[in-house]
Amino acid sequence: MTDACDRYQGAGEPMNAAQMGRINPREWLLTNGLGSFASGTVCDAHTRTYHGWLFAALEPPSRRTLLLARIEATLELPGERFDLGTNFWASGTIAPKGYKYLQSFQVHPIPTWVWGQAHWRLTRQILMPDGLLAADYGTAQPLFCHRVLVCYRYEGETAALLKLRPLIGDRNLHSQQRQDSALHFSQIIELNRVQLQAKRPRWLGTPWQLGWTTGEYCADAVWYWSFRYPEETARGLKDIEDLYSPGYLTAMLQPGELLTLEARVQMQTQQPDLLLDSYQFDRSLLATQERFDQQFAHLIVAPHKDAKLRLWQQLLQAGDQFIAYRASIASPTIIAGYHWFNDWGRDMLISIPGLALKTKRFALAKQLLKAYGQHCKEGLLPNTFPNDRATPFYHNLDAALWWIETLGLYLETTQDWDFLHDQYPVVQQIYKNLVAGTVFNIRLDAMDGLLTWDAPDVALTWMDTVVDGQPVTPRRGKPVEVNALWYSALCWAKQWADRLQAEISTTSTKFANQALRYGQQAEQVKLSLQKFWHPQAQYLYDTIAPDDRPDPSIRPNAVIALSLAHCAFEPAIGQAVLQVARNRLLTPYGLRSLDPIDFRYIGKYAGSLWERDRAYHQGTVWSWLLGPFIRAWQRFYPGEPLPINWQPLLHHFQHEACLGSISEIFDGDPPHCPQGAIAQAWSVAELIRHWDDVTWN
Repeated sequence: MTDACDRYQGAGEPMNAAQMGRINPREWLLTNGLGSFASGTVCDAHTRTYHGWLFAALEPPSRRTLLLARIEATLELPGERFDLGTNFWASGTIAPKGYKYLQSFQVHPIPTWVWGQAHWRLTRQILMPDGLLAADYGTAQPLFCHRVLVCYRYEGETAALLKLRPLIGDRNLHSQQRQDSALHFSQIIELNRVQLQAKRPRWLGTPWQLGWTTGEYCADAVWYWSFRYPEETARGLKDIEDLYSPGYLTAMLQPGELLTLEARVQMQTQQPDLLLDSYQFDRSLLATQERFDQQFAHLIVAPHKDAKLRLWQQLLQAGDQFIAYRASIASPTIIAGYHWFNDWGRDMLISIPGLALKTKRFALAKQLLKAYGQHCKEGLLPNTFPNDRATPFYHNLDAALWWIETLGLYLETTQDWDFLHDQYPVVQQIYKNLVAGTVFNIRLDAMDGLLTWDAPDVALTWMDTVVDGQPVTPRRGKPVEVNALWYSALCWAKQWADRLQAEISTTSTKFANQALRYGQQAEQVKLSLQKFWHPQAQYLYDTIAPDDRPDPSIRPNAVIALSLAHCAFEPAIGQAVLQVARNRLLTPYGLRSLDPIDFRYIGKYAGSLWERDRAYHQGTVWSWLLGPFIRAWQRFYPGEPLPINWQPLLHHFQHEACLGSISEIFDGDPPHCPQGAIAQAWSVAELIRHWDDVTWN
């Protein structure tokens, strides 16, 4: 990453001793399997509204609430004082400048900082244990635990006084807290812990506690005003926050001595009320490692000394961060991305092959498919669930088709044909509703058998941004990848009906008739899909509008159409499309969402929310699209090497943006700076899915 991507000093540089004295805004992320998370930067300054050490998902995985923002640390030695924090302020100053004492940072196995000089060193580690305490996802009433553990270790020539000041809040994930005469924080001081709760007239915040293993706590409530978050400044959003400190903790530490703190949401009916002890951090870290080993032991069979195997382990850890539990449907789910996304149906379904099938977590894949299939309504599947038990949102055209595609991949991988019996009625429900017509004027065109839709002011494909009430990429009519999914769904349905017919011993021809109908429609759709071929451009039209006008935009949707389990296009067309996609859309980080020579192309994802939304699908690079490109290339150019330079993406995973994860999007223009969510499920999932195809230099 070049300096052109630096928002401020230190971005994108390797973490070595020479650079530790500079402000390093690269980020880290911890999650707990419930939607809760902790996140911050290498330099320890918070640069986003979304940085904090305990965002608790109070209605998993939703209602994420900031409780513990951070803990400011000061180390005092005889005649010396070292303020180890780093903060940006609205005045433009940076104070204190603890980053100058930062000697090293590592993100694996857990975020670990080391501050020091020749005669002292302070190490801090942060751990967020798994929050789902039930034995499995099928438990009727699972136990939830939202907590974070912070461990300090002092080493030096003499004893030192460590002073820790927690900064807290009680606010929504997306907002900032400001001092308000009506806002108060109560605290009840107990032995080695303090109970905390925000209060306003007619409102009580979340009760939680902060505990510690050693030290003396002093209550001296004070507000810290006007923290500034530079990332929000760059995004044109509100960027100032006030944080509250209820008091401070002091502890005299001898060389080699530890101090552990725990922030925990109070859920006394579900959790034992135990005091923190000095071994809790190590026990929790061991439990976290054992959980990972149990999940993935079958995938890590060689010593971790091998660099590629170490990276593979880190990639598996990155993928596991997106698996969560949704309380409103009592089922696992997949968070689309951190910090600000919840679970999205389309993203989840596209992620399952990488996060669950490639990793042999077949029970997880089955639960995900079953849970979403149960919410089929009028032939559509949810694109997201609300934060309570209200009706899900169905603003999409393709999630149901992705569900069939992913179900097919699951069945082919596991041979779990009992699950086919279970889910086949959902397949029929989707088919019947799409053929008969459903909401948003989604229907089958009787002339060519293709799916079409026509509804103003909504965007129903994955290119779904709406600005000022109008879709940026409307794609009304017949989108190419949607109809390719429709063709693949019909092929899957025919296969399954044939199989079900073969299993029955009666003279009934029910499934045989269904298979015949699916097969005939698949042939019609295959023939009609050829209308998308644009010989002058040597590419596929992106959409055929309701008035039959084809859209010649060169977008990656043609590549998606070539990548599915069943493909309607001949080799000559597939090869031509891939050559155009390679030359115009492919970057080392993914595919551009629009051809750079298109007059609508926007090469930088930057500026205000309005500007960024305009750029979202108008040239921005999407990393997840590498997966469809790989699958299409391997289908139409079998045996030929992939035209992908893997090193930039692997470097990004290890050394840029969110360390140990993959960003949602990248700028369309070089040097393709990472943008959007710092960790995106389908970006990581597609790299896991195609790990065997990665060339290692």
